[in-house]
Amino acid sequence: MDHRAAGGAETATPETSLADTARRLKAIFVGSAGNLVEWFDFYAYSAFALYFAKSFFPTESPTAQLLNAAAIFAVGFLMRPFGGWMFGHIADRHGRRLSLTISVLMMCLGSLIIALTPTYATIGLAAPIVLLMARLIQGLSLGGEYGTSATYLSEVAHPDHRGFYSSFQYVTLIGGQLLAMLVLLSLQLFLLTSEQLDAWGWRIPFFIGAGLAVVIYFMRRDMHESEAFVAAGAAGVRESPIKGLLHHPREVAIVVGLTLGGTVAFYTYTTYMQKFLVNSVGLPKETSTIIAAATLFLYMCLQPIVGAISDVVGRRPVLLSFGVLGTLMTVPILTTLQNTDSAWTAFFLIMAALVIVSGYTAINAVVKAELFPTSVRAMGVGFPYAVTVALFGGTAEYVALYLKEIGYEHAFYWYVTGCIAISLAVYALMRDTRDASAMDRHV
Repeated sequence: MDHRAAGGAETATPETSLADTARRLKAIFVGSAGNLVEWFDFYAYSAFALYFAKSFFPTESPTAQLLNAAAIFAVGFLMRPFGGWMFGHIADRHGRRLSLTISVLMMCLGSLIIALTPTYATIGLAAPIVLLMARLIQGLSLGGEYGTSATYLSEVAHPDHRGFYSSFQYVTLIGGQLLAMLVLLSLQLFLLTSEQLDAWGWRIPFFIGAGLAVVIYFMRRDMHESEAFVAAGAAGVRESPIKGLLHHPREVAIVVGLTLGGTVAFYTYTTYMQKFLVNSVGLPKETSTIIAAATLFLYMCLQPIVGAISDVVGRRPVLLSFGVLGTLMTVPILTTLQNTDSAWTAFFLIMAALVIVSGYTAINAVVKAELFPTSVRAMGVGFPYAVTVALFGGTAEYVALYLKEIGYEHAFYWYVTGCIAISLAVYALMRDTRDASAMDRHV
């Protein structure tokens, strides 16, 4: 057996059990840390769009500027299915470690390009074109990161605690977004003026992200491979992942269905919410950033708790709680939020929404991983998820801003509700993957 495998058979002696636990924790830390940096790089774009939108899209309307920036944010998501396919193939054929190492290097390149791109005033139309290219590279990278990291974290976790440990994918995903917010908050409150942020300060987080990605590259280069992948290789199981996926149409459909409502809700209450508070509620930029950062921090802390609950009660009851509450409460929460002028009211409303969304985000990675055997797991988790996120998650902000621009903002609330309701139907019909897991199957 490969001495670099992250897992290992359980042994009777305390020393080897302790060593096995330490090996699992180290693997989860390295995988999670890289996930955090990739998502920081990706979300820095959204967090700082309020400042750099005018540099790339000269127009009189602030909403139109944000709409253009959101369009490129959404286009970046269109590359995620290609990333899910490409990196899923690499992960299932050549190893999770190689896939994760390449993906973080690509994210580094995308961030560096954004940090160095001249503005529209300097190079004209070439500026938004280069920005678009950078986002395409980042989208390709992130499309591969999700499926492979979800697979890796689920495979190296102890079978009795997969919900808890795999929840750290969203801890680090949210942590990356929170880190982007905290960098913005630090620059807003302590280091730069609003004029300096508009002029050049928005470039700082992209330089930070590129530097962190280099550090993660060296960490991932030496990370342990998962035992499940090593064992599948030893058993001679190395079929084409995309062909193998054709043998699991039901599982692919489940991934699409369970992702639909969750991804729209997640991007509504995280990525879009900072702009919603400024553009629709009317709160100051600084106040909106503080609210977004505070709610994201508490939301991040919820993920392991909900993941651990799923290890006890099962995955399906947790998903059902999100589906039912999300369907019933989305319109009341967003309507009340739009009509408030209180920062505290806004904070509690967003926090209530994020508690509900935790029923999806904390366990969606492990649920998808438990649906597929080892030979197609990274592809099965990453590719259908990336397609769904590209079509619905990545466009949520654009749909919201477009409906606001044409005077039908309230329709967006019903759009989110409808997406969650579709996922609720899937949750009601699917099996509980905790009790019917494919994690121990190679094919």
